[in-house]
Amino acid sequence: MPLLALLTFAMGGVVSFAASPAVRRFAHIIGAIDVPRDGRRIHKTPVSRLGGLAIFAGTLAAILVFYEVSRPVRGILLGSVVIIVLGVIDDVVRLKAWIKLIVQIVAALVPVFHGVVVEFLSNPIFFSDVSYIDLGVLSWPLTVLWIVAITNSVNLIDGLDGLAVGVSAISSLTLLVIALLLAQPEVAVIMAAVAGACVGFMPYNINPAKMFMGDTGATFLGYVLACVSILGLFKFYTIISFAVPFLILGLPIFDTVMAIVRRLSSGQSPIAPDRSHVHHQLIDMGFSQKQSVAILYTLSAILGLAAVLLTTSGELKAMYFLLAVIVAVLVGARLFRMNRKGAPPAAPSEDGQAEDGAPAAASPPPPPNSKT
Repeated sequence: MPLLALLTFAMGGVVSFAASPAVRRFAHIIGAIDVPRDGRRIHKTPVSRLGGLAIFAGTLAAILVFYEVSRPVRGILLGSVVIIVLGVIDDVVRLKAWIKLIVQIVAALVPVFHGVVVEFLSNPIFFSDVSYIDLGVLSWPLTVLWIVAITNSVNLIDGLDGLAVGVSAISSLTLLVIALLLAQPEVAVIMAAVAGACVGFMPYNINPAKMFMGDTGATFLGYVLACVSILGLFKFYTIISFAVPFLILGLPIFDTVMAIVRRLSSGQSPIAPDRSHVHHQLIDMGFSQKQSVAILYTLSAILGLAAVLLTTSGELKAMYFLLAVIVAVLVGARLFRMNRKGAPPAAPSEDGQAEDGAPAAASPPPPPNSKT
């Protein structure tokens, strides 16, 4: 099974990388271009969208070549087509939020009809005598809610070059490792294909990005990750099945929850866009795009490692690991703030940027009638 996963990963990467230039030309032809018109955009020049088509092509090709598609996987792939079509249209004409939500619900129902359903949840209360909870009539609506929520949460973190595709690659690799450990070939093949397709697209998406994956790619990746987590992890009646998906997808889930709380507390709609996501806050703290993305990659990888430890070594070791990481992060953040306060202003470089990536301070204007 590891060899099959490796071959699937390689093919997903090759197809995604090879398809990206053609997708980029197609985006220019149909006008799928991201033009920075507001303060939420970090990039300064127009960039083509639709990179998600290359990721989808790599994923689909690798799965179809290396694995016989079962009924649940067929449902996931059919639903993915709905998500991809919705994403392409949205990347061209920018659909209203309620239209996208309705179509996403329809797309979520497709795998549900094919058996991808959360029927049981492990009981998160350790001291309870009940090991798992039968969801009964709530299984379908909760499954749809999970798929739609994760689909949009990955889309919300797609705000810096390479961020969402890198985090999705890390999440996919984490699910791949767990699937190999738990002997789940179906999940392993899908995640290997997705991870490979993400890695193949990265050269076009890392800073400075030549192409964005757009809603086409971000929603597709969120959709597949949500569905596969149901196909694999939620099928186990242990505490692992409850906690592991939330660890693997911890970064987008946290950012989405905080965005909803932030908007509701300020009297805004929970779907209203703003510039206070985690990646925006790192930029505002003075980190460059590349530094911010590296920090969030590291955080996502740490959560993924905790998920693997939880699967292989039990809850206690995973909790110790996370506590150690939290302490290290808090100490590091404290030292960073102290260094920032005590550091002299950075000297401007030739391109008008401070050496630490922040904009250089403007020179004071010359006095009246002075010679320059």
